[in-house]
Amino acid sequence: MLKGKLLPKLVLAAMSAMLVMAAGCTPNPQKETQTQRSLKVMFYDESYFFQQYGDLFAMQYPDVDVEVISTQSIYSGDEVTDYNKAIRDFIKKEQPDVVMLGMENYEKMVSDGELMELDAMIERDKYNTETIYPALIEMLKEKGGGKLYGLSPTFSADAVFYNVDLFNKYGVELPHDGMTWADILELARRFPTDGDDKTRIYGFGERYGGMSFSSLAQRIASAEGLSAVNPDTLKVTLNTDSWKKAYKTALDAVESKAVYNPEDGGFMGGTMEEYYKSQLFLVGRMAMTIGDPYTLQSLKDVKNSLKDYKPFELGMVSGPVDPTDPETTRSIYFSDLFGIRAGSPNADAAWDFLKFINGEDFARIKSRTMNNGILSRMGFNKDYDGHSLEVFYKLKPKLSNDSYERMEKIPMEFYQEYQQILDREMALVEKKSKSIDEALQAVEQEGQAALDKAVKDKEAKKGSEDSADGSGSESSSSAGSSVIIVEPSN
Repeated sequence: MLKGKLLPKLVLAAMSAMLVMAAGCTPNPQKETQTQRSLKVMFYDESYFFQQYGDLFAMQYPDVDVEVISTQSIYSGDEVTDYNKAIRDFIKKEQPDVVMLGMENYEKMVSDGELMELDAMIERDKYNTETIYPALIEMLKEKGGGKLYGLSPTFSADAVFYNVDLFNKYGVELPHDGMTWADILELARRFPTDGDDKTRIYGFGERYGGMSFSSLAQRIASAEGLSAVNPDTLKVTLNTDSWKKAYKTALDAVESKAVYNPEDGGFMGGTMEEYYKSQLFLVGRMAMTIGDPYTLQSLKDVKNSLKDYKPFELGMVSGPVDPTDPETTRSIYFSDLFGIRAGSPNADAAWDFLKFINGEDFARIKSRTMNNGILSRMGFNKDYDGHSLEVFYKLKPKLSNDSYERMEKIPMEFYQEYQQILDREMALVEKKSKSIDEALQAVEQEGQAALDKAVKDKEAKKGSEDSADGSGSESSSSAGSSVIIVEPSN
């Protein structure tokens, strides 16, 4: 229970009290005399929950005893093929009051009537949502059929990070907001490619390692909303002009040697100093990369960790964007999306929790760190280590048309086989054994065969389980005994 965790920690209590004063929070003494309320919160780690949310919440609501229901068992047990379903099964079993969801499960649980609508409580309490990132509210309402069923105190987004000093040194024009992948890779090719592997610079690369031709093509396709499988028709479609262009753009960029793609795969282990030196953008050997808010923290860490570190001027612009819709991005993520389970007996305490962690006082305190992304409550996360965070709020999230119900038609077993086919064919392209057209045609044909088989196997399995369930029901009725019928998993 929360109180048992906090009382022995006198130092933490003192620090927490100072935080309350700094944030302008004044605990309500009347709440301490109220009956204690209980709250079960679903989260991936108990210790991190109290560090990030729980201890601060306790200062404002001392009458609420919080129990954390950790989801770690989902990932540490038997092999799981569908984590979204495993999470929903976990919720049904554990019955938490507050649930933490990804966007897929948010949409699914809204559709199934398993989340509590928040609009009525927002109106009742006159809770201010005007200064919450509008794109977040719009997205959650769109996925909620026009109503709001969850809130996320933080989010993460991609932006184009660039080394101003390198651009100035080589006379290359600086990046601009609304960069497409074609824009980025064109600029990257304007940097020199000479020098040895330990000293040369690169025009572009991933922050954490090499970027292969195939992975770069997938990033381009993702930004443009290309999908290999149509869940409505269950057709694999790759042999198209758009896909060919994405792969050709990626192949040309990698073959130009402007993109960092080490043959050994990059850093494979060693000291922290060796790790930092392997991150070429962080140490000034890469002109551009795609970064998120944590990139700023990494830049601060490397500056404080390497003795011979040479700082450089950092620039950030919005992107990469789809050239057909440059005001939006498909690279905005909400990690801690909280909702209230429908039927929760502790809905009032759950709503108090959501209000607090999405509120101004919480944002004011958390604005000093970058532990969990950018704050959704605007006006508090203005900069980090001297760098403006405005770039992360510039683009609106681009919603996918692939709803959970549509994507659920594609068997999970298909994806692994499809990836193997794709990897094999793209390796042949890199070896010049096949053209991009030939490879995409092969992936489309073999991928379709794999999908047809996976769908057929899924239907056969479901039919078998339905049959077994039906016979079990008949047996239990004729026997006249109490038997628990297990529902089929699909």
